[in-house]
Amino acid sequence: MDIRTVLESDVVAAAKRLLGCVLEREVDNHILRGRIVEVEAYDQTDAASHSYKGKTERTAVMFGPAGYLYVYFTYGMHYCCNVVVGQEGEGAAVLIRAVEPLKGEDIMLQNRHGRGGDELANGPAKVCQAFGIDKRLNGHDLRELPLRLFLGKPVEPQRITATPRIGISQAKDVPWRFVLL
Repeated sequence: MDIRTVLESDVVAAAKRLLGCVLEREVDNHILRGRIVEVEAYDQTDAASHSYKGKTERTAVMFGPAGYLYVYFTYGMHYCCNVVVGQEGEGAAVLIRAVEPLKGEDIMLQNRHGRGGDELANGPAKVCQAFGIDKRLNGHDLRELPLRLFLGKPVEPQRITATPRIGISQAKDVPWRFVLL
């Protein structure tokens, strides 16, 4: 099934559906692959979302079709990546907070300047650094190289924990952070 069709659901359902899916990045003839194990959901009804105040030049990708990448720069030093979800025109995306490396860990380790182990890709900026994701991939179709998203089987609900999101000042108590157990 096409990823766009699967991700056109509401932001919470789409966030849970992304758990267990695989990101694959091609860099300099190397394949990097990781299973998504932690995400956070954001949509335009949510005061913590970049789309809350409507469509802007920065957030336009969030309002586009599902299955595209929304990349932003934060704290003047880090990139974070999101998968656009929901219906076109809605302004919803799911932040990829952590992945479990599956292939190309040596390249990810180089990209992370030797910071590996449990901390290799256990934060949204670390994921982008490990996979070489930056603003050039903003608006990228995740069905195409050099970065693709592969859907796995849906994860059983008992394997998903919901918690409040991390590092935000608005809507801090909304339990839209989902972690694969």
